[in-house]
Amino acid sequence: MTDSEKPIGVAVLGYGNVGSQVVRIIEQSARDLAARIGAPLELRGVGVRRVAENRGIPVDKLTDNIEELVSRDDVDIVVELMGPVEPARKAILTALEQGKSVVTANKALMAVSTGELAQAAENARVDLYFEAAVAGAIPVIRPLTQSLAGDSVLRVAGIVNGTTNYILSEMDSTGADYTSALADASALGYAEADPTADVEGYDAAAKAAILASIAFHTRVTADDVYREGITKVSSADFESAKALGCTIKLLAICERLTGDKGQQRVSARVYPALVPLDHPLAAVNGAFNAVVVEAEAAGRLMFYGQGAGGAPTASAVMGDLVMAARNRVQGGRGPRESKYAKLPIAPIGIIPTRYYVSMNVADRSGVLSAVADEFGKRDVSIAQVRQEGVVDEFGQRCGARIVVVTHQATDAALSETVAALADLDIVQTINSVLRMEGTTE
Repeated sequence: MTDSEKPIGVAVLGYGNVGSQVVRIIEQSARDLAARIGAPLELRGVGVRRVAENRGIPVDKLTDNIEELVSRDDVDIVVELMGPVEPARKAILTALEQGKSVVTANKALMAVSTGELAQAAENARVDLYFEAAVAGAIPVIRPLTQSLAGDSVLRVAGIVNGTTNYILSEMDSTGADYTSALADASALGYAEADPTADVEGYDAAAKAAILASIAFHTRVTADDVYREGITKVSSADFESAKALGCTIKLLAICERLTGDKGQQRVSARVYPALVPLDHPLAAVNGAFNAVVVEAEAAGRLMFYGQGAGGAPTASAVMGDLVMAARNRVQGGRGPRESKYAKLPIAPIGIIPTRYYVSMNVADRSGVLSAVADEFGKRDVSIAQVRQEGVVDEFGQRCGARIVVVTHQATDAALSETVAALADLDIVQTINSVLRMEGTTE
């Protein structure tokens, strides 16, 4: 056996939906993988919480001693698929410090510890790959770090959480309310027993932090991402969206903002938004994901596919594993962390967006002018107004519902307007405040 054919030892941490698929591919595609890499991959062990037989893998390959496994001399690459942040962080740091390359799908960890892990990889001169941390099988990280390395990325926007996209798609297509759509998602296995990370936007925010960091060469953490979830989106909002030629999607938006004097800042935000039906993201339904990248020279690029699931995520993991193994064989390294720009994070208050505001008001004369006056006081220009009667359970008219669509306004101006409206005696409730993306009218 020549030096180039020396086996590459792999340790897999975690044997759940993704980990089991990765192990299966390593074993079933061994010959093809060896030909692509230039050396065979050999599975040294699988780290699990509890060692048990009948898991589809020889019990002697299983261990609950993660630190010992990643420290073995015959392990060259560690594939971390355990989650959450701990104990994964400790295991990855141990592996990197001992000269092992690492592949991970852990978006929560990468969203808070990219700098620490990237520095450890740099110190040891090994690779840290994390394509599977964002959008499952969809290749997004590698195009940003390699294909567009010579371009200037302006904006990255997309649907990066399959659970919320399924819920919102169901609400749109069936007229179901949020609670019913969530129950359907849970029954089909799209939603976790505790769906908070998905429906409150935490999962999407972690992915937005990763995308913004790479796209704009600036360290962005999950805490830097403005976040709103979908729990307050109602079936009435979808009815209004349809009347406006829109649907509603939970979007992750990362943007390079340039001020009047040329100063640049980074905005990273996650929230439900009205999207015009002719926008490419409007047609992304069910549990699918899609990411649209806009760059100076390349223009608009769209990446679409399955954003979650064992096999799709394993595909992205295996792509990283092959790259890391090739680098081991050829003596090279993958892209390092790029943070040279060090752009400041823009506060949400300065971000200009169009808005949709729904409110219930008293059914009497002068109400509409009073509402419009509050928008005008803060220079929030109104583009469209819809008003309809509201009836009680007995069919008696009990008020009116007003939907206001604005031209572009800053978040700060809109927030002040909504607060002032809520204080008016004529305004019974503020039902919804949603942004509108994909249009600049």
